[in-house]
Amino acid sequence: MDDHSPTDDSPAEDTLEKRRLAQETKNERQVWYFLAYFLFGIHFVAFIMIYAVRHAK
Repeated sequence: MDDHSPTDDSPAEDTLEKRRLAQETKNERQVWYFLAYFLFGIHFVAFIMIYAVRHAK
């Protein structure tokens, strides 16, 4: 059937896979944080610019 079934994995390969999955999860979380800060920053600047335009003399 399958040459590489989960039961024949050596402990080293299993550990490597878990480490890769953990790193991927961490990277994905960092991307979401970056996106959140970026969008917050854009809106913050936009509100400041709207305030400046409305209160200009």
